[in-house]
Amino acid sequence: MSTAEVLVLDDEEIVCDRVKEHLEKKGFRVETFTQSTKALSRLGEKRFDVVVTDLKMSGPTGLDVLRHVQEHSPATEVIIITAYASIEVANEAEIVGAFGFVCKPFQLEEVHKLVKAAAKKAMKQR
Repeated sequence: MSTAEVLVLDDEEIVCDRVKEHLEKKGFRVETFTQSTKALSRLGEKRFDVVVTDLKMSGPTGLDVLRHVQEHSPATEVIIITAYASIEVANEAEIVGAFGFVCKPFQLEEVHKLVKAAAKKAMKQR
């Protein structure tokens, strides 16, 4: 099986850096973005297996990113991370079709397990 491609989007650069470092140690290829508009542009250029996106950002939100991915790359799985967890947000993310939902602060291994499962599912759909 080839290496999964992961896009990480969070407006906090330190979150991007830590997630990227952890996932690369686990064998994933990772690109990070701190601006959702730039991430959406990159999603138009390249296919990713998994997108890990923060929910609340200036500009397009994580749910906007999720909807974009589902419309333009339905085989890509999306995991939403947020510090603003609520039942309503989790339900909306699930209804829209997020693969998973992680609350900040999170353990890097928790993100890895979700990304690994999402990548396995996405790569089967290639």
